[in-house]
Amino acid sequence: RAVAMSVSHSSRLNKLVREQYMRLPQDGLVQVTYVWIDGSGEGVRCKSRTLDKEPKSIEDVPEWNFDGSSTAQAEGSNSDMFLVPICMFRDPFCLDPNKLVLCEVLKYNRKPAETNLRHTCKKVMDLVKDSHPWFGMEQEYTLLGINGHPYGWPDNGFPGPQGPYYCGVGADKVYGRDIVESHYKACLYAGVKICGTNAEVMPSQWEFQVGPCEGIEMGDHLWMARFILHRVCEDFGVVATLDPKPMTGNWNGAGCHTNYSTEEMRREGGLKHIEAAIEKLSKRHDYHICVYDPRGGRDNSRRLTGHHETSNIFEFSAGVANRGASIRIPRQVGQDGYGYFEDRRPAANCDPYAVTEAIMRTTVLNETGVETKDYADH
Repeated sequence: RAVAMSVSHSSRLNKLVREQYMRLPQDGLVQVTYVWIDGSGEGVRCKSRTLDKEPKSIEDVPEWNFDGSSTAQAEGSNSDMFLVPICMFRDPFCLDPNKLVLCEVLKYNRKPAETNLRHTCKKVMDLVKDSHPWFGMEQEYTLLGINGHPYGWPDNGFPGPQGPYYCGVGADKVYGRDIVESHYKACLYAGVKICGTNAEVMPSQWEFQVGPCEGIEMGDHLWMARFILHRVCEDFGVVATLDPKPMTGNWNGAGCHTNYSTEEMRREGGLKHIEAAIEKLSKRHDYHICVYDPRGGRDNSRRLTGHHETSNIFEFSAGVANRGASIRIPRQVGQDGYGYFEDRRPAANCDPYAVTEAIMRTTVLNETGVETKDYADH
């Protein structure tokens, strides 16, 4: 009864009935679902339209528009916003030939919306393309019932302390594996570069990894993986939260650890380039903290306490195999002398465009201080 009460009403609808309609032929027509980031900078929205043939590339998908006053992105008196298609995936919910299309949002004057952080990220990635930056992001999230309580936790109380849950197996150790495995398969079908998943330290907390992706592709694929996660959770009647500290007390928070390398870091002797990049990051800690969550560091301040496998938000640190540091160099990289490093500071609800752009600005474009350079005129 407790489990039934924590899931949404729509998840209890007869899914076999839905399957009857999903099997109907489309006679060459294609359903395209446009996906975009809303005015919160964290939420995703979507709507669908019919095209008369299957798009073979993103250029075949037309621009569209939506009511920005209903997504906290425009005034009601001038509410039309443009949806500009930028990345296309197979649709794991309606199946081939239907598509999911990630879009940038432009305002009425064709300027980027305030939460369109892809626009500047793309400029920066174009500038640094010769360094061939690779990223892999580890997206932690927590499953909640629709009552806001962690899924599977006792209604009045807490599960046992952390310890048996990380990468756990067994009904008393993990909650919601059906959701996690469905999300994984859906991402593989869609063409999202998902590369792994595991149960996390706090019960009902999970992680999936996306990458390696080069340049702007990192943000594109992580945002689509997030959309698919929320959509899968909708089918199961639960909620996935990216809050960096969903439960106060002696519980791990949720981050989005970002693994990064350039071509020279991946070559023999690359460790010196890794160390040089970390030195640059150490001198710009405040700037990175400000862009590593949507609220200028306020969300991360609840998570980066120096406890529960985190560094302290006010201090920069780095070390080999140290999960309590701002930057971790994997032990294997230390032994090999080349590879990548992990920035453990980004919050689970970070914008991957903002994170990857900031890393490139600091480590490749050699920016310093808290101000960023505008490259629009160069």
